[in-house]
Amino acid sequence: MDPNFKDKKIAAGICGIILGAFGVHKFILGYTKEGTIMLLVTVLSLGFLGWIMGIIGLVEGIIYLTKSDDDFVQTYGDGKKGWF
Repeated sequence: MDPNFKDKKIAAGICGIILGAFGVHKFILGYTKEGTIMLLVTVLSLGFLGWIMGIIGLVEGIIYLTKSDDDFVQTYGDGKKGWF
């Protein structure tokens, strides 16, 4: 695991809130498969389903920012939890 993984917490949280529909927060954390799914759902639906991905990104961004650094690293760094 990346020793600086906890440093990605704020960037992933803010990107999840602002750019959640595009899965940017997933790519920041190294979850390429999940980020690609979010991006493709938004793009291939021409944005019609982007609001769903946006809500998921918003919720995940808030979860990222409210977790302690240790919980964040344990859950998303060590545990590799891809969704919520």
